[in-house]
Amino acid sequence: MKNIDKKSLDNAYRLFETGDMDNMEIGTTKGLQQIHIYLFGGLYEFAGRIRTNNISKGGFRFATALYLNEILVKVEQMPENTFEEIISKYVEMNIAHPFMEGNGRAMRIWLDMLLKSKLKKIVNWQFVSKELYLQAMERSPINDLELRTLLIGHLTDEVNNREIIFKGIEQSYYYEGYEKGKDDD
Repeated sequence: MKNIDKKSLDNAYRLFETGDMDNMEIGTTKGLQQIHIYLFGGLYEFAGRIRTNNISKGGFRFATALYLNEILVKVEQMPENTFEEIISKYVEMNIAHPFMEGNGRAMRIWLDMLLKSKLKKIVNWQFVSKELYLQAMERSPINDLELRTLLIGHLTDEVNNREIIFKGIEQSYYYEGYEKGKDDD
C-alpha cells in the first residue's frame, strides 16, 4: 500500500509540474475521473472508474452504487459561483465517493481546480489541521459551515506558487495516512 502512495504522490506532483492539469475538465465528474486516472493509473485497476460496489468508512455509508451515476449528474449540475456553492458541491461529491479508493486525494485536487477557476484562489492545505479537516468532513453532510469556516481561513490567491501546491499535495496524502519520507522505501 505504501508503495502505491509514493507512486501516486509522484504522479500528483507530475500532474502540476507538467501542466497536464490544464487539460482536465473542471468541476465535472469526468474531470474528477481524469485526476483519479492520473494519480492511480497503473496502480489500481479501477483508476477513474465509477464504483459499482457500496462502500463505507467509519460507520458512514457513501452513496449507494445503484444510484451513483444519477447522483453524480446531480452533483455536476450544482452551482459553483461562490465559495459556499463550491464547498457544497465538494461535500456532495464526497458523499458520492465515486471510486473504490483514492477519493479524498483526487477530490482535494478537484476542489482546488474549481476554486482556482472560479475564484482565483486555492486552499493552502499545509495549514489545515488533519484532525479538524477530517472532523469537519465527517460532519459536513449535516452542515458544511464547519468545513467552510476551516477552509476559508486558509485560502490563498497564490494559485501558481509551486511550494504551496506541493506542500498541499503532501498534506492531502498525510490526511490519508501517508507521510513523505517516513514510508518511502
